[in-house]
Amino acid sequence: MNYSVKKIGQILNATTQIDSKIVTGVSFDSRKVKSGDLFVALVAENDGHDYVQQALTKGATAVLVDDRHQIDSKIPAIIVSDTLLALQQLGEYRRHQINPKVVAITGSNGKTTTKDMASAIMGSQYKTFKTPENFNNEIGVPLTLLTMPDDTEVLVVELGMDRPGQLTTLSELVSPDIAIITMIGEAHIEFFKTRENIAKAKLEITKGLKSQGTLLVPYDEPLLTNAQVKQNVQTFGQDIKDINSSSSKTFFTYQNTRFAIPLLGRYNIMNALAAISAGILLHIELKNAAEALQHFDLTKNRTEQLTTSHGVNLISDVYNSNPTAVAAVLATLKIIPATHKYVVLGDMLELGEQAASLHACLAETVINANVDGVYLVGPLMNKYLYPILQRRFDSAHLHQYETDQLAELIKDLQTLGENGDVILLKASHGIHLENVVNALVK
Repeated sequence: MNYSVKKIGQILNATTQIDSKIVTGVSFDSRKVKSGDLFVALVAENDGHDYVQQALTKGATAVLVDDRHQIDSKIPAIIVSDTLLALQQLGEYRRHQINPKVVAITGSNGKTTTKDMASAIMGSQYKTFKTPENFNNEIGVPLTLLTMPDDTEVLVVELGMDRPGQLTTLSELVSPDIAIITMIGEAHIEFFKTRENIAKAKLEITKGLKSQGTLLVPYDEPLLTNAQVKQNVQTFGQDIKDINSSSSKTFFTYQNTRFAIPLLGRYNIMNALAAISAGILLHIELKNAAEALQHFDLTKNRTEQLTTSHGVNLISDVYNSNPTAVAAVLATLKIIPATHKYVVLGDMLELGEQAASLHACLAETVINANVDGVYLVGPLMNKYLYPILQRRFDSAHLHQYETDQLAELIKDLQTLGENGDVILLKASHGIHLENVVNALVK
């Protein structure tokens, strides 16, 4: 990014002042501003206009502000009616200026892992850029577009969703050539009420999908395979052979090519096949895709495999959680070879009026996982799952903690298990089990 304030004003049809300054980056957090940045004063819980001077002191070249706030005439500025809308318009301009092929990914689970896999695959043959961290909302997506290098040939972008209409906006913003829906689970069912409504909202990703573009959906999800969309629809996930796993890898054969991914679980094979299918559409050779997936950069806290100081293996999947995701990761835990296995389950959030039944229905899945100990964290787990598990586990093997008792949980887990044993941690991000993981691997 290398635009003058005047150029940005022209792009946004906005008023400018001191418009000869050159902008080389963008930030909406005054604490993270770097020299040359455009500081975007967003109005949310905190009003970014209150931090304009702090941003300038940190090195911001100019500021993007709205016309309802008074700005000193000596400050380089672009003045608009809505700073968030202007940020999105600027990102959309850059997307079309650079004009990479765009692979857009959404889904109730697996979208970040699929993004990481797809980026690795595309990077084997193209100059590729992907969504940083989890910048997948109305702010993060335009920031992704604006931080995309000038020579980007393929952009792999993650699109999040927690309400109707959101994916329409994001899809139209990035205008994908390929769209992937990884799966339909119960995430955000508090707001959508049914999986059918969640599927309908996920299908909004086709709103910006090019008319000649392709939508990739899992072969075993009728809510998606039977959907009526105007673009080409292809399925992924079928025709897999020779699946097996080691303590840290999963192996499978697809189209006569052997793949080995550094993750466990059938659900991660589905993520891989979504990414591989996108690669095929962009003419990536399967041998290059297989090589790329052997070692790829995985975003933190997405089914990470770690080790404690005394040799216990940790499986950390603590960014989000819902019943489908818990069942999938527990099925993986069941087949891992280990003398002892333990599971730490934190509350699944945003389940609304179905929270009680969806937490209680985990009981059979937990029991069938054949674990040696269960550690429950949060009021929902303790109220709805704990009483059912009490019928199968005694007090030595079933434990409960409130969300403010993570220090006690850490203390109990620090001496749990021996070399080669496994502890799985799974929860919604709001439970903050990442703090437990960090403490265990210090």
